[in-house]
Amino acid sequence: MFETIDYQQDAEGIVTLTIDLKDRSMNVLTPQFTRDLAQAIERIAGDDGVRGAIITSAKDSFLAGADLKGFDALFALAREDAPAAYAQARSFSLILRRMETCGKPFAAAINGTALGGGLEICLACHYRVAANAPKAVLGLPEVQVGLLPGAGGTQRLPRLIGIEPSLPLMLQGKHVAPAKAGELGIVHRVVEPGEEVAAARQWLLESPDAEQPWDKKGFKVPGGAGAMHPKAAQTFMVGAAMVAKETRHNYPAPIAIMASVFEGTIVPMDTALKIESRYFTKLLADPVANNMVRTLFVNKQKADKLAYRPADVPKLKVQKLGILGAGMMGAGIAYVSAMAGQQVVLLDTSIEAADKGKGYSEKLLAKALDRGKLSREKADAILARIHPTTNYDDLAGCELVIEAVFENREIKAEVTARAEAVLAEDAIFASNTSTLPITGLAEASRRPERFIGLHFFSPVDKMPLVEVIVGEKTAEATIAQALDYVAAIRKTPIVVNDSRGFYTSRVFGIFTNEGIAMLAEGVNPALIENAAKFAGMPVGPLAVTDEVTLELGWKVAEQTRADLGEKYEPQAGESVIRKFVEALDRKGKRYGKGFYDYPADGPKQLWPGLAEVYPLAEEQPDAEYVAKRLLYIQALETTRCMEEGVITRAEDGDIGSIFGWGFPPHTGGTLSFIDTIGIKKFVKECERMARRHGKRFRPSKWLKERAKRGEPFHSQ
Repeated sequence: MFETIDYQQDAEGIVTLTIDLKDRSMNVLTPQFTRDLAQAIERIAGDDGVRGAIITSAKDSFLAGADLKGFDALFALAREDAPAAYAQARSFSLILRRMETCGKPFAAAINGTALGGGLEICLACHYRVAANAPKAVLGLPEVQVGLLPGAGGTQRLPRLIGIEPSLPLMLQGKHVAPAKAGELGIVHRVVEPGEEVAAARQWLLESPDAEQPWDKKGFKVPGGAGAMHPKAAQTFMVGAAMVAKETRHNYPAPIAIMASVFEGTIVPMDTALKIESRYFTKLLADPVANNMVRTLFVNKQKADKLAYRPADVPKLKVQKLGILGAGMMGAGIAYVSAMAGQQVVLLDTSIEAADKGKGYSEKLLAKALDRGKLSREKADAILARIHPTTNYDDLAGCELVIEAVFENREIKAEVTARAEAVLAEDAIFASNTSTLPITGLAEASRRPERFIGLHFFSPVDKMPLVEVIVGEKTAEATIAQALDYVAAIRKTPIVVNDSRGFYTSRVFGIFTNEGIAMLAEGVNPALIENAAKFAGMPVGPLAVTDEVTLELGWKVAEQTRADLGEKYEPQAGESVIRKFVEALDRKGKRYGKGFYDYPADGPKQLWPGLAEVYPLAEEQPDAEYVAKRLLYIQALETTRCMEEGVITRAEDGDIGSIFGWGFPPHTGGTLSFIDTIGIKKFVKECERMARRHGKRFRPSKWLKERAKRGEPFHSQ
């Protein structure tokens, strides 16, 4: 009778509804499942022989929320017909409301992870038992994709545990383990795995109550609710300030969650659910949710699953990995690779340097041990997989070698030749260069078809992205198997074609240079930094330049000048960097001074001498314009990368911009940012900026033609 639910009734009148989407590895909310659940509820409600029902899952997890891949149509409907979108969005909420008011008791036997709509099903049940499974978590993470829990989550959770403890779970999308859920009162009972169904059945047979607490006369929200309740009022005042600080008003979902909880908890449940649905529909119509779902969930998931991996290439499982250079990058790559179960040969010019590289993993593992996230036995096993050495012969048998030495073409050529001398013919050699073209580096290789770029980001253990760079002679099989390695270490790959600076370093450099150019124009440096953060960038352009060092930018410029000769065109802020490095000896944070001072006894501060070197202009732009200028220049450079074929898919551009250098996630990425503005409007604004600030803002003929056609970078 049901496609996604197994309906079984026993002799004592207990129905067990076992969720099982057979074509999915994990249960998710789909239109068919919601139809099946609605029909099952009506069958239970109308059958006098049924005493109550258990909802559980046939899979290792319970239910992981909505299938966001199908949200495109709902986003479009919300923009075009809000009442229709409201009705559609409200339909599942009404199903759960029917379940909790139908007169029959429902118990959730939560056998694993329950997130989003999965947890909302459980919250609508009258009793909840959770299995204390090792990897199971419960949570309402909708805020992470620009939405709110739209099937009663913003109303039932505060009524269960109170407003103050429930808000962080929804505003931050935090997950909690079953034991913690029990402590908070989200679930009634926590049992050993395999005992959850029996415990739920026991409750149904012994003391079931088919009425929710909030439907009983005299119910009050734990801890209080409403503007007149001192504790609740204080919670919302503090919460509103924290939301403003964390989101800078770029993310509407946290604000909508706060409003939904505030308004909903002072009215009856049926009215509260209408309020929640209205806010949910408003978020659906906002481009932020659409952008975040597309990039942070749908497209990132495709990238993680290697959706564009070249077909018909045998999968490579790297068992032995070589790393040349045990500095910060090499040490980080060694750590994530050892964590993935690979044997790692960590090679440097001295055993002291190689040992120091291994020491980086020791420190990270010690922190994990202190936090109880890992056993001593497992930590020792991970550390034992990293083998410091100075001997190139130890690379024999490596399926992949990653070079992470200095950004110097001669040094890279030397280590390439020495490594390849002991590698098998089918081994892959990868460079972790951040700027030097892969095709040029591959000239030092005997097998350029097995040469590729793997650009990691610092710190490697935290940064999720790897930029896979394809040289002119890189074979399809090499691309495929490099992607296999990236997936094995649980990173998100984007594939780009060879270019100076590739994609991420190139556009990141444009961002920092624009901020530096503003400094030279006399724009207040504090305004530059704060406007960037106001726009959603994690760090201002001056601060992040200090982090990577001005010296690096200067060296890259010098190398590029040498490579291009007369064709070289200086970047907007290049003269500033040259002055700071050569004349002022302020090379960045590593050297204790750059655009900022770094006192030993306090936080960093913008260098007071900036005003003397670059006096402030009498007329200052407003923060909004500075932010616009910084975001537009990044998006414009991304279109140039698309035009030149450096990136071939808009989704790679978006993923790379957010996870590579921190372009504001609420925009969906650089190309989603353009689509949200509208490509015609974007091009016109770039032309205005070009007249004011120079040709670097001038849109190309290719982009203008695309704007004339009204052709966005994404179909939705």
